[in-house]
Amino acid sequence: MSLKIRLSRGGAKKRPFYRIVVADSRSPRDGRFIERIGVYNPMLKRDDPNRIQFDEERVRHWLSNGAKPSDRVARFLGAADIIPVPERREQTKKDKPRAKTLERLKEQEEAKKAAEEAAAAEAEAPAEEASADEPAEDEEKKEE
Repeated sequence: MSLKIRLSRGGAKKRPFYRIVVADSRSPRDGRFIERIGVYNPMLKRDDPNRIQFDEERVRHWLSNGAKPSDRVARFLGAADIIPVPERREQTKKDKPRAKTLERLKEQEEAKKAAEEAAAAEAEAPAEEASADEPAEDEEKKEE
């Protein structure tokens, strides 16, 4: 029988409340458990001391008996210096744009840059022509 220290959900709809329990890994999430060792209330502020509460002695007991914490519970226990802080797993990259999309975005960006440079070059050219025309206008005024 492999043991897990995990969260069991309770509370109303959109008002979650979790119990930290020791359970057989084959039992359902909210089903049968061996012992309740704490609570987690995500509705409270992060700095609230009542947000995460657990019996440290019982946690150490179950860890010594071979219970493995779930990812979330391992983060709680790591923050409490009971176990080493687990490293964060790399998130999936499904939300990131794919290679073709990245190429298309890069092409659009280059086209935009080229258009801006062309517009800047056009803006400079009339300014130079205008500055070249000004002395000619001054000469015309002098002749009059």
